[in-house]
Amino acid sequence: MPAPADGPAPPEERICVEPGSREGTPNLRQVALIAVIAILFTVAYLALYGLLNNVVWSQNNFVQANPWAVPAGVLAFSLLVGLCRRYLHAPDVIHGGFAESLRGGGEKPNYRTFPGALLSSLFSLLSGASIGPEGTITVLIGYVSSYVRDRLRIGSPGAALGFDVAALASAFNGIVGNVLFTGVFATEFQIGGNRNAFRFLTWNLLAGTVGYLFYLLLGLPSFARSIPFEPIGELHPGYILCAIALGILGSLLAVFAGGAMQAAGTVMDRIFGDAPVARVLAAGAVIACVGYFIPEVLFSGEAQIHGIIADPARLGVGMLLGVAVLKILLLALSFKSGYIGGPLFPIIFSSTLIGLALNLAFPGIPLGIFVLCIEVAALTLALGAPLTSILLVAVVGTADQYTVVLLVISAVTAMVIAAAVKERMGGQP
Repeated sequence: MPAPADGPAPPEERICVEPGSREGTPNLRQVALIAVIAILFTVAYLALYGLLNNVVWSQNNFVQANPWAVPAGVLAFSLLVGLCRRYLHAPDVIHGGFAESLRGGGEKPNYRTFPGALLSSLFSLLSGASIGPEGTITVLIGYVSSYVRDRLRIGSPGAALGFDVAALASAFNGIVGNVLFTGVFATEFQIGGNRNAFRFLTWNLLAGTVGYLFYLLLGLPSFARSIPFEPIGELHPGYILCAIALGILGSLLAVFAGGAMQAAGTVMDRIFGDAPVARVLAAGAVIACVGYFIPEVLFSGEAQIHGIIADPARLGVGMLLGVAVLKILLLALSFKSGYIGGPLFPIIFSSTLIGLALNLAFPGIPLGIFVLCIEVAALTLALGAPLTSILLVAVVGTADQYTVVLLVISAVTAMVIAAAVKERMGGQP
């Protein structure tokens, strides 16, 4: 609301921080500052994880030569996650869902739990649990942003939300590799109904541009074009019907994932209750056993997926579908056991395998249609964010304009199904 001509702007419209006030809101210089800090922290964190992952797993000759070392390592890191929760009070997403794992900001974390959060996030990613790195970044950037807010004396709850989401924008736009990704993400997830939504979106776009340019100028690898597919070139009426059918299939995958989350939470609560070490260690034992026989289901799936795409016939239709379902079950178990992480790449992994299986059965339809339409429908229903899902899938899969049309149709199909499911459940999410 514009300020009256004869008076100052109301408090919610001021953009500068008042000296000595805990209720100030940040200016654009301060938003740019948190953007730089957030992307530097993200780069350092991912570099540390990459280094540890190489030392422990991918470039460890001992592990490569001794298959038993994989389940042993899974159990060891799972135990460390449990100890971090028990003694360092590390956070978790046990009582949240897929969307909650990607929501950050607004609340002030307890700084004393930051060491536990940092260690638990690294141990979670190294444990082989079916989780993605985006959830760990969300948690840790929340601590970083909160600390900077305190130093800048930003105390307004509304401003805190926008400031924290701007920090996430810098981190996510860099690693996703798209300058608009978190602008859409924030609008759908965080600030869409806030009265300061326009101001927060401005902060978000500024911070997201900083993070994106940082990654681009340094030549750091991003997730953009990480799973590219050939453009379909033209739009056939049959492809539209296919997109609707795949939207239904992707929605069913998301519904299955949600049901698996509820079931895993119920079982783990009933057996282990508030025993964090036993809870995580039991999940680690399951992950270790499954991973020993089917190593493709370990970790987030972003690295494992390339070998499967290169030769899907090696696994066959039945195995592809079985691994896709198993990945979702391990994702649910990982979430409800106390690991810190996100759902995006495990869902993309499962969707991709289902698309590969369908392409083996129906080779006349382009592979990109199968994979990308299932991905966007599953993410749309799981996250409740269709625009974010469409943009993410289009960026990662390098969708052309005709494929984007099919993605929108698939996402709309998922939204219609989500509305029907919500109505059937009496309005419950």
